[in-house]
Amino acid sequence: MPANNVVILVDVQNIYYTCRQAFGRNFDYNQFWKIATHSADGSPRKVVKAIAYAVDRGDEKQKQFQNILRAIGFQVKLKPYIQRADGTAKGDWDVGITLDAVEYAAEADTLVLASGDGDFGILVQRLQHKFRTRVEVYGAEPLTADSLIAAADQFVAIKPTLLL
Repeated sequence: MPANNVVILVDVQNIYYTCRQAFGRNFDYNQFWKIATHSADGSPRKVVKAIAYAVDRGDEKQKQFQNILRAIGFQVKLKPYIQRADGTAKGDWDVGITLDAVEYAAEADTLVLASGDGDFGILVQRLQHKFRTRVEVYGAEPLTADSLIAAADQFVAIKPTLLL
């Protein structure tokens, strides 16, 4: 079977903050889509599922961004932004991303994960061993956990070509 089925999962908050911190720029989702939906030899991949996980603050600029993601081809999953009494915030999608990755991995030859979160290292290993899924991780290299880079079949460092 040719390795053409792909699942794409994006940890929007992680990518936003790591790209801002590492490069002072925003991630280019259109360019990312063009790359992630093709294999290394340039042949197109069939997108089984593409999900962008974001925190919903309810502001208009964010809604416009979510509509752009939908227009590209992503399903957008939103979690409410929670401001704690102590001033800290909560908006973590780790469990949701993990559950979807496990659910869709059996349908994919390759799973593309855009995140630098080291907690996903265990997930990557499980997908590889249980489903024989190839995992490509995209992340801002200086802020991507070494354990995640090591677990991935391929790590793609976000470079200026993937930034706006």
